[in-house]
Amino acid sequence: MTDRWMRSPRGKILGVATGLAEWRDLPPEPVRLIVFFTILFTGFFPGAIIYLALALFLPSQPEGAYRPSSRYDHIYRNAQDADWKEEGKSTEDLKAEYEELKKKVEQMENEMFDKEREWDDKFNRS
Repeated sequence: MTDRWMRSPRGKILGVATGLAEWRDLPPEPVRLIVFFTILFTGFFPGAIIYLALALFLPSQPEGAYRPSSRYDHIYRNAQDADWKEEGKSTEDLKAEYEELKKKVEQMENEMFDKEREWDDKFNRS
């Protein structure tokens, strides 16, 4: 989170929307979409001029000045610093966990979409 609104070096177009998201500790993607639709629906030229003016007048945030402090910090993490690495899980552990979850989901799907069971339930109720 930053103390004031600054353009972010992690932004897609000039960093204004991402800077706003970081300043208010919000996820950047929805903020970008809101800014995009605001520019689109207010007429391209007024919204684009305001966006460009903000890009000119907002100071640029120095690289490394942003420290995520919210539940959205995983967006900015490097893959090597991911949670599963911090927990000490290996790739094999993750694959085994994935396969176990996959089996559970398949079992639940089979129970939910079993046509014979559905018909049995219908006939047993009547």
